[in-house]
Amino acid sequence: MFVIPDDLPIELTPFTFLLGDWRGSGVVSYSIDENPSETEFFQTASFRPLALGKLEFAAEVKDVEGNLIAQERGYFSLSRPASASDAGPGLLPSDGTKLLTVREDLELWRNKNGGFDIEALIVSPQGVAELYFGQIKGARIDLATDAVLRSPNAKEYNAGTRLMGLVEGALLWAWDMAALGQPLKSHASARLEKVE
Repeated sequence: MFVIPDDLPIELTPFTFLLGDWRGSGVVSYSIDENPSETEFFQTASFRPLALGKLEFAAEVKDVEGNLIAQERGYFSLSRPASASDAGPGLLPSDGTKLLTVREDLELWRNKNGGFDIEALIVSPQGVAELYFGQIKGARIDLATDAVLRSPNAKEYNAGTRLMGLVEGALLWAWDMAALGQPLKSHASARLEKVE
């Protein structure tokens, strides 16, 4: 059972199971040759609600010796058409109205599969930005890239899928990717425990 914080924006209700800080370990299993190997890593991740109805994501991955391997930052949200109640583009303010006023109104956005359509924007300092679309249903998220933007100096990365879900209190995730001339295949997975 999840406790929904009183001040949580209504549109973030489906993401309640992710809120907070997580820590754990996983393995990278991606190989570009015929000799697959697994490399262990340690990860910290956090999910913080923003007043604008977005869920802020931050993660760091280190190797077994404590050296930083990767960082990611991003935003998760329900996928819906923009309205006058949304700020932007740029610094333009919203009209001040609330799109949802009670949690029960959220049910109007439930999709035909019984979940909610979502989107995520995830960026890394390696010059890659990924735009994902998918769904959240219960305590499970399934995402696939709609677009990948790369700096001309970034390594080749073309597509990805991400799965994350709560299993017996732990956050499990798996990431498949198409990169470095390889088709979409298993890249990494981890098990994270909630930091109390």
